[in-house]
Amino acid sequence: MAAALAAARAAAAMGEVPVGAVITDSAGTIIATAHNRTRVDHDPTAHAEILAIRAAAKALGTDRLTGCTLTVTLEPCAMCAGAIAHARLTRLTYAAPDPKGGAIEHGPRIFTQPTVHHRPEIITGVAEAEAAQLLRTFFTERR
Repeated sequence: MAAALAAARAAAAMGEVPVGAVITDSAGTIIATAHNRTRVDHDPTAHAEILAIRAAAKALGTDRLTGCTLTVTLEPCAMCAGAIAHARLTRLTYAAPDPKGGAIEHGPRIFTQPTVHHRPEIITGVAEAEAAQLLRTFFTERR
């Protein structure tokens, strides 16, 4: 989670919503790190999770990230949850819940739907306070 938080801080420094993501293999080796780049890239799909999944798939030369863990600082949205399922990530760990835009424990609860292709193991609350404070600070400074 430390690497994901560092990526989130890098996003904030660029004026992006501070969300960072890291993908590790089964041994815990970091394969990919990313942060939100929607504004910089002029791409509404450039969420940290999507960018990390793309980078990890490219690095491993496969579209299936079986055995890998995605660690992210904020509860993934529906788009990212769909990508997590399609990538067949084994585990999802996230820090802060997102009652407004999250889709794991809030909103559509993607992985509880009977039509979802894959359900990763889900771990929540890791470094939640630090991730939530980073987001609060970012949005307070913009108001």
